[in-house]
Amino acid sequence: MKTLGNFIHNEPKASESNRYSPIFNPATGQQNLQVVLSSAEETRQAITIAEEALKSWSKVTPLNRARILFKFKSLVEDHADELAELITKEHGKVFSDAKGELTRGLEVVEFACGIPHLLKGEHSLNVGRGVDSYSKMQPVGVCAGISPFNFPAMVPMWMFPIAIACGNTFVMKPSEKDPSATYRLAELLADAGLPPGVFNIINGDKEAVDVLLTDDRISAVSFVGSTPVAEYIYKTASAHGKRVQALGGAKNHMVIMPDADPTQVVNSLMGAAYGSAGERCMAISVAVCVGDEVANHLISQLIKEIDAMRVGPGIGLSEEAHMGPLISKEHAAKVRSYIDSGVEEGASLIVDGRQFQYPGHEGGYFVGPTLFDNVKQGMRIYDEEIFGPVLSIVRVNTYEEAVNLINNHEYGNGTAIFTRDGDSARQFCEDIQVGMVGVNVPIPVPMAFHSFGGWKRSLFGPLHMHGPDGVRFYTKMKTITARWPTGQRAGAEFSMPTMK
Repeated sequence: MKTLGNFIHNEPKASESNRYSPIFNPATGQQNLQVVLSSAEETRQAITIAEEALKSWSKVTPLNRARILFKFKSLVEDHADELAELITKEHGKVFSDAKGELTRGLEVVEFACGIPHLLKGEHSLNVGRGVDSYSKMQPVGVCAGISPFNFPAMVPMWMFPIAIACGNTFVMKPSEKDPSATYRLAELLADAGLPPGVFNIINGDKEAVDVLLTDDRISAVSFVGSTPVAEYIYKTASAHGKRVQALGGAKNHMVIMPDADPTQVVNSLMGAAYGSAGERCMAISVAVCVGDEVANHLISQLIKEIDAMRVGPGIGLSEEAHMGPLISKEHAAKVRSYIDSGVEEGASLIVDGRQFQYPGHEGGYFVGPTLFDNVKQGMRIYDEEIFGPVLSIVRVNTYEEAVNLINNHEYGNGTAIFTRDGDSARQFCEDIQVGMVGVNVPIPVPMAFHSFGGWKRSLFGPLHMHGPDGVRFYTKMKTITARWPTGQRAGAEFSMPTMK
């Protein structure tokens, strides 16, 4: 059985740990390989390597750091099919979704390549007579990233490119469920000329994570995952003096007004609810229909589209599937239990995906697209993040009811409104208590030159990810106020004062 170890100091590093975690192909249920679960001591060794590399990397000019990232971007593009296949085989998402993930990750790399401009700081002449003031953006030190299973390439690329562009070194802890794509990115960084020790991968579980959260040499921690874990990451790392950005869970609503374009709504919802099998923190899992007529028409159209969906393995088919399996047997069982709960609590199950199996892949972790109507607050399928292909229809009578519904939810990651009315859309953007808002856009993920992050229990920490906030997170500002002696001009003699 092949074992994936760590990647330290630009080379594979075998682990001395005797703990391993299996990695499965979600489409078949068969084990592909195993990944090492590193010990606390191995994690500390990785930090030592990164700390040593920081001494020289932090002195490299921003322009030269950017040049390495340009080479890295080119290599990722050259190896995009290989990386996408790794993602599909370990995560399960269809090949086109995996390629799309790489594209969104590379947009952050492109943003980070502009680091000479992003680190320019501010400069004020003559804040006092003969006194100038200016700021410098300097690296924070050794940084750590802890990434989730659902985007094994994109989320790490939301973290480390900006961090290393700013002059920091980095220790990455990928998800133990699908670490191979992240590992391959580390190899490509080395091929691009990144000096040894600047970017390191430590594979592991909570034992490794807790070292990253508590070791005094780690200055900043980035995390994406569930809200309970995000809260733990934030509290633990903050208590140990680290700056933290911890992105948690979501329950994203799409408000559908009576004047919305029905075709646009259906097409948008199908991708937003069922793309990547719903394993996205920006997936739309609740459609809020303003009026019964809107809800009835939407359901009738969704049934037709769901019936036409191709669900199957992410690669190996003559015609690509629209949706693949879930990440693991345990997660598929969890999603089915939510569907059971919805039925028990009185929601109307319109389309049931619990029994779906793909012929020849009966061991795969498939759950078919599922649709509920008459979902209410207080039901588990409404209150909690399911992270699967389950869409809930909630009926309200007015715009105000829709806004209150969303604002009263504990999560505030993303939301959207579909309408032809500019006044309604503008008011929605003002009223809604959510971090990312779409207007006739179903998944309002900002471009890399803006910042990504939610509100309420979807984000712990003051700064969002990538964009301007990403640069702020991975740098610390130093302000210099300088005055130089006057009265000495060119040609005049000058001598150092005599020590007495």
